[in-house]
Amino acid sequence: MEKRWYVVHTYSGYENKVKANLEKRVESMEMQDKIFRVLVPTEEEVVTKDGKRKTVTRKVYPGYVMVEMIQTDDSWYVVRNTPGVTGFVGSTGSGSKPIPLMPEEAEAILKHMGMEEAPRETHDFELKESVRVKVGPFANFVGSIEEILTDKGKLKVHVNMFGRETPLELDYTQVEKI
Repeated sequence: MEKRWYVVHTYSGYENKVKANLEKRVESMEMQDKIFRVLVPTEEEVVTKDGKRKTVTRKVYPGYVMVEMIQTDDSWYVVRNTPGVTGFVGSTGSGSKPIPLMPEEAEAILKHMGMEEAPRETHDFELKESVRVKVGPFANFVGSIEEILTDKGKLKVHVNMFGRETPLELDYTQVEKI
């Protein structure tokens, strides 16, 4: 059995309470080997109110919580019977087993939250190396690598545009060595 991401439906507004309850239950019922992470998908949003800008955290999917677990009768029971949980998304009845998210769906949500699950891309780029941009508005521009952002899988590349150096932040996949 492998761990997969499942989506749990909750009472609206109870997402964080469900997360806390489920994490407590996992600990008290010693399910750490079957239930791994509980997430409330959120994103940062800048709002302007009364002329003041402030960053707020907004729930991306109100009424839903993601649970990374190995599906067994025990883990299903623990999650299903957590206060505030109304059921699993993708199951057809009260006794039926839930359907996990496709790996690419879970990855997209985690990536959106800045918690990318995918293995980091490796690179063999070097500082000051010349590269050609392959895609986008700067396609075919040649530039010099000024910084390698390994944690983000990106490069800071300076290209010469209209006689001046223009910094670009590009994914490893958007450039090629010359």
